[in-house]
Amino acid sequence: MTETADQAARGTRNAPTEQVPGDVRHDTFTVSLQLPAPPGDVFRAFADSGVRRRWVKLPGSETAYAHEFRVGGGETARSAFPNRKAPQEHLKYESNYIDIIPDGRIVYVYKAYVDDILRWTSLVTIELRVQDEGTELSWTEQAAFVRPTSDGDDDLRHLRGGTRLRLNGLVAALDVQPRP
Repeated sequence: MTETADQAARGTRNAPTEQVPGDVRHDTFTVSLQLPAPPGDVFRAFADSGVRRRWVKLPGSETAYAHEFRVGGGETARSAFPNRKAPQEHLKYESNYIDIIPDGRIVYVYKAYVDDILRWTSLVTIELRVQDEGTELSWTEQAAFVRPTSDGDDDLRHLRGGTRLRLNGLVAALDVQPRP
């Protein structure tokens, strides 16, 4: 690809850039949440596929999910996401559980695809600690955006915001109010 064509590809708004060595964007963040539920209840919300479907969802329609909660197992999800300003996007999520300590810790990796193009991959560590009469949940994510959108800044904000929304869904699935 010539330099001019490469520059044109990078100028396409909201389209992944062509992969060039060194273009991977990295982000690490931690979200903490105080929940008035015991660690066992919080852990079950991750492990039980029925409860999990109430708070872990891809946006859009034509959704499909499969979940096997064990070390070496994982989760797959697909959906079609309508977009008013562009063609419909096909989303895909694939994860693999690396470490599970009941009522204590879950470590997994996942890949996120848009239209069958790998956009980012992450290592996620979820830690559950007894605190007062509830649980302190700590979600730490280390992401590598291998196909960033534009300069990648929107991708980082999207992932951080999406994680907070997902944890709001966890609170709703547990039917508890988070502590300040």
